[in-house]
Amino acid sequence: MLLCCEIENAKLNIEDLETFVGVADSGGISPAARRLGLSKSIVSRRLLRLESALGVQLLARTTRGAALTEAGVTFREHAIRVTAEIEQAKETIMPTGDLRGRLRIAMPLSLGPTHFSTVLANMALRYPQLQLHASYSDRFVDLISEGFDCAIRVGYLQNSNLLAKRIGTVYLKLVASPSYIEAHGAPETPEELITHKALMQGTESWKFMDCDKIITVQPQGHFKSDNGIALTAAATAGLGLAYLPDSLICEYLRSGALIPVMTSYPPPPAAAYVVRPPGQHPVRKVQLLTEMLIEYFEQNRCLGGRAGGLPQSSG
Repeated sequence: MLLCCEIENAKLNIEDLETFVGVADSGGISPAARRLGLSKSIVSRRLLRLESALGVQLLARTTRGAALTEAGVTFREHAIRVTAEIEQAKETIMPTGDLRGRLRIAMPLSLGPTHFSTVLANMALRYPQLQLHASYSDRFVDLISEGFDCAIRVGYLQNSNLLAKRIGTVYLKLVASPSYIEAHGAPETPEELITHKALMQGTESWKFMDCDKIITVQPQGHFKSDNGIALTAAATAGLGLAYLPDSLICEYLRSGALIPVMTSYPPPPAAAYVVRPPGQHPVRKVQLLTEMLIEYFEQNRCLGGRAGGLPQSSG
């Protein structure tokens, strides 16, 4: 009851509410500052102003970041609803075709610069008042703590609390160079993969189809990289078998530098997704980007219909 009474009498600033939500979701002032594009001093000042207006402590500062107090947990739910509704209201009254603010996107390095950056360029041309910040990396990015509005992830999507929208299909192949096949032979069944050298991201599993049945294999290998282009180079050098998307290896397949193997057990189709942190309403900027990416996949069948990144989700 005390918190409700304090809220009724408080004059709250929407920027302070948005900052508080950012700190609560990110777990600290520093990650929230990155997420919001603000200095740490501004974030701290807004938090203190909000707590002063409410007359309660919302966050307990620790050496590891910031933890919500009991009052902070209660107030966070109200703050999320208020900021989401205001954001939706602003988007509703915004002139058609107008888009402002900042959009931070995490993209896979393997395909982001060559494929998805075209969509970003078109978006920037269409909405000149929108600030687009793209980060290209094949590592798994924590959207909330690192302050991203969304990410493009490619492959077999892992379970998480993130919200995902499928934007296109991804096809993969198991490939090897002629020199590797000459030296080690080519596997004919998934069971034979255990005797071969695998080129991997980390400790991922590889999936194959046997009619309607999915077979999962845990490959082994001494060469690992979180970048699909590096894995492609390693495969062409004859270091082992690689599980890669068509869009990365199509030229190597045409030239004969790489050869599909174990074609009787193809990898199941994967997908590309736009993922975003959980919330009641998707930001209009993310919605429009998603629509443009879906259109890109539909119009570029040679890239979109057969496009991909790394077999596991990245970005």
